[in-house]
This record gives sequence, structure tokens and C-alpha cells, in this order.
Amino acid sequence: MRTIDNYNFAGKRALMRVDFNVPLDENFKITDDTRIRAAIPSIQKILNDGGSVVLMSHLGRPKSGPEEKYSLIHLVERLSQEFNTTVLFAKDCIGPEAARLAQDLQPGQILLLENLRFHKAEEKGDPDFAKELAALGDVYVNDAFGTAHRAHASTAIIARYFPKDKVMGYVMFAELDNARRVLENAERPFTAIMGGAKISDKILIIEKLLDRVDNLLIGGGMSYTFVKADGGQIGASLVEEDKVDLASRLIGMAREKGVNLMIPVDSVVADAFSNDANVDTSLSHHIKPMWMGLDIGPTARDQYAEVILNSKTILWNGPMGVFEMSNFSVGTEGVAEAVVEATRRGAYSLIGGGDSAAAVNQLGYADKVSYVSTGGGALLEYMEGRELPGVVAIERDDY
Repeated sequence: MRTIDNYNFAGKRALMRVDFNVPLDENFKITDDTRIRAAIPSIQKILNDGGSVVLMSHLGRPKSGPEEKYSLIHLVERLSQEFNTTVLFAKDCIGPEAARLAQDLQPGQILLLENLRFHKAEEKGDPDFAKELAALGDVYVNDAFGTAHRAHASTAIIARYFPKDKVMGYVMFAELDNARRVLENAERPFTAIMGGAKISDKILIIEKLLDRVDNLLIGGGMSYTFVKADGGQIGASLVEEDKVDLASRLIGMAREKGVNLMIPVDSVVADAFSNDANVDTSLSHHIKPMWMGLDIGPTARDQYAEVILNSKTILWNGPMGVFEMSNFSVGTEGVAEAVVEATRRGAYSLIGGGDSAAAVNQLGYADKVSYVSTGGGALLEYMEGRELPGVVAIERDDY
């Protein structure tokens, strides 16, 4: 793979796509800097080589041009502190000011461009927009795995303007390396834990995993589609009616392939979708009318923990319940604790981005598992066997 370690950045201006899509509070203060910290080693390598860095990223989903709450200017102070230097800022990612600031960069300096998505051309993958961005650097570095599944101007199209000078950063390499380890070299028993609200988001990954795993533990809102497919009464629980037959087919496929597919035997249920609702425990197949399952129950927690503790490879994507509400976070916490303990005993654990990564970070377990992915959607698509445009653009000369 073309990685940042194979390139000498001395005297070069590196145009680097990072994923600085970080959460900000109402005062525009960063509330979780995980993605910024992840990019630091790649930036530092370029600076240590004697190069300069032009950083480009998106932030949020601006709808029609610039919005203050999505401005990357709010990240300048944090970056300046990190690198003990004044990080320069361009008020637009293209145009005369950006071009001048980039051209004047000296070795060791950092320039941050304004939000790429303030231009619709970014998400459209516009070649002219990509070409104007490309003029800001001598070498292109993509370290934004979280957006690698998008064929946007800055993540894929831009690479064609750097036929020989394009590499992936440490985050991108680590994400691919860890995903490939799970897909191609998993030590057994291999357990996948799939949670989240909808089975429709996980169909392809579940089908792919059924050829690889020994155990597939189902949790979250999507488990009730499986329960219904298994003949259960799920009350007012979330269900994708049009996916019940599919869930039934997946249960059958698991049986045929000898995979231990587990649906939570019991659930924490409530009479409303609220942390203040009345709460009870119920067998998942016998939830009363008007009640809904919002977390896996205590027996399911124990059963899942036992399987996890006996595993050598663990992939976890998606929470076990509505973990943002304290009354329904216990299942996710229990699974996290089991994954941490299994890792301590020598298992390899990959936390697959998104809400499961947020939960692990929130619980303070990020350094107690093997790897926490920064790219939920990109990781899933990669594991489904899809080509990621941002990866292909670096690895192939003809992209």
C-alpha cells in the first residue's frame, strides 16, 4: 500500500484530507477531539520530514453554503495548541486567499482550509473543484477513512491530479489493516456483535459475516425484527415489517452454516420511548402490547458476555439498546465490559465506529480494546466487500 512512511515530504506542501468532523457545543467548543488526535501522527510525520501541511476537511452537513456552526475556524485554537504553532486559516477552501496562503507556506507551517462542504461541488465530486483544490499542494495525503466510501472531490477525484504523489496517512492505513485482520486472519472463535436500530443498515455485512464467524450476537432495535421472524410477540417494539422475511432467511442461513446466531432471550422494556417511562423486564418473545424493548435484558447480557469471553476475535458494531438513556444503557455497558475483559485475556477486538465507538469512548474503554474505528459507514462498506473510492483512488494509478 502507498503509505505516508514511503514518502519524504522535505520541501513539499502536503495537501491532506483529514476527518475533522468533530462535535461542537453551543459555544463552538469541541466536545470530542478523537478524530483530531487520530490525525496528529500523520501531520507530525510531514512536519518532521521538513514539509508543510494544507489541511482540508468537512464538518457537519451544511445545506446551502457557509454557516458559522459548521466553520472549521473553531478548530484553529485546538490545532495551534497541539502543534505549538500558529495554524493559519483560509476563509474559503478555494480561491485567491487559499492559493496565496498555500503558496507562501514555509516548512513546518500548517494551513487549515474552510469547510469543503460549503461548496456543493465537493459532494458532487466535481473535477474542476478537485483541480482547484489540487493546486494547493505538491503531494496528496488521504487520512480520512470515515469518508473513504464517498466519491467526493476531496476524497477520490482529487487523486487523479497526483498520479505519482499520492499516499494514505496512518489513520487510513490502520483502519484498512485492522479490517483486513478481522476479515482475512481472524483467530477463532470469531464473534461478531451487531446492534443498532435497523436490520436494513446491516443486511450485507451480516450476510458476509455468516461465512466467517462462529457466533453472531444480535442486539439493539433490529433484534425485534429477528424476534418477530422467530415467531415472537414484540408489543410496540421497533420492527421493520418489510424485513421480517429477510430476518427469517438470515436465521436459516446461520443454521445451515453452523453459526450460533443469538437473539436476546430477554429485554428491558418500557411503556414509552423515554428515560422516565415505566420500566420492566420481559422475555423478548413475549412482550406485552403497548410495551417496547429498549435494551437487552439481564439473562441476554450474561449469555452474550459468556460467548464474548470465550472468543479470540471480536467485531462489534452498534449498541445493544438506547444507550443514550441511562435506563437502557446497561446492555451496551455489559457488552463493552465483556469485550474489554476478553481483550485483556488476549482476544483481538475491533470496535466498528459509529455509536459503538461513541459508547466505548464514553465509558473510557478506548485504550482497553484492540482498535476503535473512526469510520462506521466506511468500515461496514469495506467489510461488505465494496470498493471504497477514497482507497481505490490512492492504490490505483488509473482511477
